[in-house]
Amino acid sequence: MTLNLGYGVSSLIFLGFFGVTLAGQIASKRYHPVYYWAVVIATTTVGTTTSDYMDRTLGLGYVKSSAALLCLVIAVLLVWHYSTGKIAVDDVTTRKSEIFYWLTILISNTLGTALGDFTATTTGLGFERGALVFSGLIALVAAAHFLTNIPDSVLFWSAYVLTRPLGATLGDTLTKSHAEGGLALGRIMSSLTILVVMTIIIALTQRDPRTEERTAGT
Repeated sequence: MTLNLGYGVSSLIFLGFFGVTLAGQIASKRYHPVYYWAVVIATTTVGTTTSDYMDRTLGLGYVKSSAALLCLVIAVLLVWHYSTGKIAVDDVTTRKSEIFYWLTILISNTLGTALGDFTATTTGLGFERGALVFSGLIALVAAAHFLTNIPDSVLFWSAYVLTRPLGATLGDTLTKSHAEGGLALGRIMSSLTILVVMTIIIALTQRDPRTEERTAGT
């Protein structure tokens, strides 16, 4: 939006970024935080522009695009399970499972962006209340982990899909104008601030790489 490139061109740019970071991640023999989180960031950016392209440029709208993307997430998970016999997100040790893992994350982030926009704009909740809604839903998923026997893989992907609209609504709260219900902090400054905070959190939670097994899902 700032560079006026449009959603289609932006999606291609970030798709290329995703391809480069994914190649580095797959080539890595052990978990490396820079490679792993670079791919995560790439999936959020390409997911955001792709969702906006579907919703606004193609004119599908939030409901149709969300429904299509949800079906696509389920389809990828079913193919993943059929192809490998399991969906073990905490033990991704093969190339095939890793590709399915990142493909599901990419589609989940695209779906999450559409859900976030739908909740904040179409329902009229706004960005701040939308963020509260998704925070509450993530809390319910966390509670289900401790209180129910729902498979962990189902809860993991449910929570992961919800993190994207939570991030989208929080990001819009920071960047949108006061008239739109945001804090008008600016996209560049907000992005840099979030990147710094994210880097600090990763550094604080980083484990000893000498004890790491190569796992994409940890």
